Amino acid sequence: MNTATQKKPRLTTSAMIASIADEGQRVKAAPFGKALVEYAATHPEVVGMTADLAKYTDLHLFAQAYPERFFQMGMAEQLLMGAAGGMAKAGLVPFATTYAVFGTRRAYDFIHQVIAEENLNVKICCALPGLTTGYGPSHQATEDLAMMRAIPGLTVVDPCDALDIEQAVPQIAAHDGPVYMRLLRGSVPLVLDEYDYRFELGKAQRLRDGADVLVISSGLMTMRALEAAKQLEKDKVGVAVLHCPTIKPLDAATILAEARRPGRLVVVAENHSTVGGLGEAVAGLLLQEGVAPARFRMLALPDAFLDAGALPTLHDRYGISTAKVVQSLKAWLA
Repeated sequence: MNTATQKKPRLTTSAMIASIADEGQRVKAAPFGKALVEYAATHPEVVGMTADLAKYTDLHLFAQAYPERFFQMGMAEQLLMGAAGGMAKAGLVPFATTYAVFGTRRAYDFIHQVIAEENLNVKICCALPGLTTGYGPSHQATEDLAMMRAIPGLTVVDPCDALDIEQAVPQIAAHDGPVYMRLLRGSVPLVLDEYDYRFELGKAQRLRDGADVLVISSGLMTMRALEAAKQLEKDKVGVAVLHCPTIKPLDAATILAEARRPGRLVVVAENHSTVGGLGEAVAGLLLQEGVAPARFRMLALPDAFLDAGALPTLHDRYGISTAKVVQSLKAWLA
């Protein structure tokens, strides 16, 4: 058969619920669940809670290891957050898991009033952040960072890969106060171990340097930025990548130091709406501090209700695939 007319192999799993890992990419299974089980072995105050989604947030591993410390709250996210607040008042450290759309949109007032206003020690870990599912606006949490950033005193974390999650779990557990962490579940890509990286709550880290472009990124977009940087290196374009896993509080000192370097295109890349996320946080910081990059762009999801469909197709359509990141950077440099 002529290779030009050969059809692409059919997907063996639903592309709407597929892993964000590219074919052949290294992955680790259930990094959140495994890290929490390990941490909880020496911290009996940790409890696990979910709203009917233990299997789909990898919390089922915790439930198997510590059944007496696991609480299934049913399909009731407001109850989940309210109960987590009550447990924190009793001296426990609850890890509450659900999907990001349900944890933020359905339970926002409970997070705001029950947990954050009293600065309770609840760790909210939410799967399917941004555009990591193809099931349309009902399941795509494209505005969760904007909502959570707006809550006073709430620490907000957006990890990139399995290593980031593994290292973030004990640090957010030890942090005194409420935390919202975006959660990648299932088979999670592993990329940051190639860059001598260690997660540090509240800190950004430059993973690679480059003279032409600075990409400030979080979550899976750090992975995309690193992939794009490798491709552009072949065209003699130097792309620096500053991974910013803590969205609130921002590591202002590191961001400002990188953005002050002259002559570079500065791009903020995030798996979130252009409204209210990392891009606007960085833009506001630069403006307040009087730092004016040569050029500034935001690479993010549109302010719109996104389509349903296969994830690879949607990532291309909305500009967050590696190919589209490369294309955008080349266009902005032209």
